[in-house]
Order: sequence, then C-alpha cells, then structure tokens
Amino acid sequence: MASPTRSNKLRILLIPFFASSHIGPLTDLAFHLAAARPGVVEATVAVTPANATVVRSALARRGPSAGATVQVATYAFPSVDGLPPGVENLSTVAATDAWRIDAAAWDEALMRPGQEGHIREHSPDAIITDPHFFWNVNVAADLGVPCVTFHAIGTFPTLAMVNLVLGGIHNSTGSVVTVPGFPNPDIRVPLMELPEFLRTQQIIPRSIGDRAVSAQGRCLGLAVNTFFDLEHGYCELYMRNGYVKRTYFVGPLSLPSPSAGASAGNSPCIRWLDTKPTQSVMYLCFGSLTHVSEAQLHELALGLEDSGKSFLWVVRGNAWMPPEGWKERVGDRGMVVTGWAPQTAILAHPAVAAFVTHCGWNSVMETVAAGVPVLTWPMVFEQFITERFVTEVLEIGERLWPEGAGVRSTKSEEHELIPAEAVARAVARFMEPGGAGDAARSRVKELSAKAHAAMAEGGSSHHDLRRLIDDLIEGRNAGAGDDATI
Repeated sequence: MASPTRSNKLRILLIPFFASSHIGPLTDLAFHLAAARPGVVEATVAVTPANATVVRSALARRGPSAGATVQVATYAFPSVDGLPPGVENLSTVAATDAWRIDAAAWDEALMRPGQEGHIREHSPDAIITDPHFFWNVNVAADLGVPCVTFHAIGTFPTLAMVNLVLGGIHNSTGSVVTVPGFPNPDIRVPLMELPEFLRTQQIIPRSIGDRAVSAQGRCLGLAVNTFFDLEHGYCELYMRNGYVKRTYFVGPLSLPSPSAGASAGNSPCIRWLDTKPTQSVMYLCFGSLTHVSEAQLHELALGLEDSGKSFLWVVRGNAWMPPEGWKERVGDRGMVVTGWAPQTAILAHPAVAAFVTHCGWNSVMETVAAGVPVLTWPMVFEQFITERFVTEVLEIGERLWPEGAGVRSTKSEEHELIPAEAVARAVARFMEPGGAGDAARSRVKELSAKAHAAMAEGGSSHHDLRRLIDDLIEGRNAGAGDDATI
C-alpha cells in the first residue's frame, strides 16, 4: 500500500531550551527559514505555555507579517520540585533556583514524554531542536523525519567547551587551562572562569554529555547562529573534527527585517538617543540571564556618574534603587531602563559609541552586525570564553576589568566587586577620541559589512539557510518514500 501523500509544504517544528536567549534566536531562525522559501516552509516554534509570550514578542519585533509566517505551539512544562507553577524560563527564575531548570532540561525521563507527545501529535516533516533535548534525535528517527540541532552560541565557545571536555580539563596544571586543539592565538582561561558544568560536572553528568554528543553525530547536521567570515577558522575546524555530519552557519539571525525598524522609533530609548551627538553614548546591558548584585549595581552607578560620559543602561528587573541623589546629579546625561529594551535598534543608533556587554552570544552577534565596539564584563556560563574571542581573536574591544585587577568567576560568590573608580576609568578611557575604542570600532565596522553581506541574497548565511531547507526536504522525502511531494 502506498504511503499517504504529504503536503507540498515543508512543516518544520523548532524546539528551544527554556531561556529567552535560546527562544529568541530559534524564533528568528524560523522566521528566516520561512522568508528564504516563501510558500514552501511552514515553521512552528514549540515552547511551554509561559514561554509563548517570548516567541510572540520576538515575532512582533519582526513586523505584523511575522506572526502569520511563524506559528506558536505549546506543550506542558513538567512539575519540578522547588519551582512555582508558571516559572519555566531562566530569565524569570530566582537566581538560587536556576539550576533546577538546567537540571530538568537535561532530564530525559522528565522532559521527553511531553515533548515526544507533542511532536507525534504535530507530526512535522522535520525537527530543529536545542541540543539540551538530545532525545528528539531518536524521536525524529522513529518518525522517519530529519532532525537538526541548533546552537544559540557560536563555534568558538562551543568548540572550546567540547575540546575541554574531551581533552580532560582536570589534566591542566595550576589555575589556568589552555584550550586544546585551537589555532593561534592560544586561548587561556582560569579554571574559575569556566562554565560550572566543566568545573563541577554536577548539573550535566558525563554520561548525559556523552549521549548528547552521540545524538549530535547521528542527526542530519548542526545549525549555528554565526557567519563564516566571523569564525572561519573555527567553522572549518568544526567541519573537520567529525562531531557533526553537516554544518549550517546561518547568522546573524538578529538582523531585523525592514518592517521591524519603524516600531523601535517609538521607544523612549530611541527618542532619548535622538537628542545625543554621534558616538557620544555608552550602552550597557547584561542580558536576560545575569543577576547582578545590589552592591555591584551601586558601584556601577557611581562609576558611570564619575565617568562624565553619557550612558544608556538597561537594568534587569525594577526593584533596584540608585544611590541617593544619583538621578539628580546625572540628569539627562544618563538614562536607565528597567526590563526589556530594543537592543538591536539601540546598537544601530548613530549616537551609540560603545557597548558594555556580558558577552552573551546574541549580544556579540548584535554588536558585530551594528558595528559597535565593546567593553567586556562576562559573568556566567561560557561568557568568559566568548570574551577571549571578542578581545583576543576579533580584537573588537577590551576587558573592562583588566587582567590581574581582581578575581572573576562564573560563581557569583567568588566574583570580586568591581569598584566605581575602575568603571569610570574604563568607560572614559575607551571613549577617548583616537583611543582603544576607535581602533576597535574600525575593526568591527569591517565585520559589520561582512555580517550584512552574509545574510543578503547570495551571501554565505543565506546560502546555508537555503541549503538547510533543501537538505530537510531531501531528508523528509527519503523518509516518506516515493509518494512524498514538494
């Protein structure tokens, strides 16, 4: 009996990890896939109920047509000890409980039933999954459809972590480890600045890590939010090392569509920037996951005040209160935003001179696309590794807290307070005409042109987006038999 004829559309189900920094770029990938082949690709982002608003917000920033292009579907978040109902995202969980979401995400017995049930009910033609959910590769194989994993971080930090795992981090001598298997320059990272799973191996047991690596090797390929000209040496290394069958470098996924820019113009941030001279404002934002202590926020506020420079500062949450009299002393020279801000539009504004960043990969891609140099202030996860890429490989910025000035760590309790005078000195120095900021700006402007070229028609990332679609169609048809049509 002939198998049923499938739709002439390629229905892709995308499944991100429980963090806005993963949901956003995977939603952007869904949008770009649909835009690359209008009428051919039907993309659906599957998230738990509390995360649906993150997807819808990301689509809304793309303009009114994006919601019709990309669909949102939900599956139940399992009950997790210690997490209140509705807390399903690392951006909304208390800092002390963030590990519970990480642990749950890697727990196949806990997470797989809900995801597998949703996948089987949706019956997609292809699956793109976060690598946390490695079991989805097996689910896709059972259904006879292709599966691709998606990395929200670049090849440099990913390769560094894989090589450290395989090379044996505890074989290092002293307090600093050199990443094995990397081309020049040597990348040296203090043990205290490595991701906690590498330091303790408690959240992700080695057995789970091995299964995730094995699943990656069995699936169709890997898509990464990067572009070839940014990480070409590391992209080539990734393609040669045998970790994956195929690679698709499809970024920067953050580049806005033409219809997205108009709404950002109504933002108070943009209106405030419109009043400032060209390249006069320092922008500061530490992402959706980083928890900065009250004491550090206090020192940062005083440092920005003492720097004498204009600044736009995004503070997570709305409970923080600045030092007494600070707002009056700073006046219109500074603007503080609590919660979310239109970062891509801010970075694209001509008034912005530089960006103090935590080195989250999304922020790195956004600042490269905008051509804005950075002062780096990493805090957690792989951010200290990414900092080396930004400052030592790309040379598009420098450390805010100079090497040797104090202890830094991926554990907040070990991270020394950066004093106000260090903040003021770094900001003022980086923004001096003819200084380090100008040299970094020249380099990042060149990368910005390459980023836009990569996503344009005929560019490397645009080519890889279309190649990804072609390969998924081929994989679907191979699984469906001769009666499959597209």
